[in-house]
Amino acid sequence: MVAFMKRKLVFGDIHGGFKALLEVFGKAKITTNDHLIFLGDYVDGWSQSPEVLDFLIALNQTHQCTFIRGNHDQLFLDFLLGNKENINLEMWFAHGGEATINAYKTVKKEKVDAHIIFLKSLQNYYIDSKNRLFLHAGFTNLNGVAFEYFPKMFYWERTLWETACALDKTIKTTSPLYPKRFTLYHEIFIGHTPVTKIESAIPVQMANVWNVDTGAGFKGSLTVLDVDTKDFWQSSSLAQLYPEESGRN
Repeated sequence: MVAFMKRKLVFGDIHGGFKALLEVFGKAKITTNDHLIFLGDYVDGWSQSPEVLDFLIALNQTHQCTFIRGNHDQLFLDFLLGNKENINLEMWFAHGGEATINAYKTVKKEKVDAHIIFLKSLQNYYIDSKNRLFLHAGFTNLNGVAFEYFPKMFYWERTLWETACALDKTIKTTSPLYPKRFTLYHEIFIGHTPVTKIESAIPVQMANVWNVDTGAGFKGSLTVLDVDTKDFWQSSSLAQLYPEESGRN
């Protein structure tokens, strides 16, 4: 009997790109033995946000899944719940929200209700047994995520990644000058800020932070990364998969 090693696989931002999600599932040869961690931003961008949420809800019945909350997921949930005071509608629509609203015009209420339940169930972060942190954006408290004063930072924050990118690589981790946030966890896995902004098309490590958002909301691809081996698989460009759409471009 062949024993299969359990993989821990982390997914970057999907942004309604259902075709890309199916493609990377095939390329990574995902099985029910894998633990799948999704870093959030399932909606907003391409036209298939309803299909993405349907797929993830069904997947949770057959696979071990961890679903992290992204800022776009929270924006959409606030819209569905009528919490319009939490949304700058003009800005949200310009950054992918309009595609999501248009896609939901033909979705039945029963399905919308199921999607609301799913969006409410999302986690702000996940820490595994090897002290690896998974979250959408970042955190600000120097004592770690359990002490965060502003929970919205888990899915809106950008200074964690900006600091990692700007960090002087000659500073030792034992130095008092070394950012304390990077010493709290063995590794940190995020999405939120596409690595295409620093002209990369693949996952990028800065300090102990791995950014897995390879720009699927724009003209990049969707990436799934093996947390242990750092092997990764990528979809085709989302612009190629949805040639008649603009995504978040």
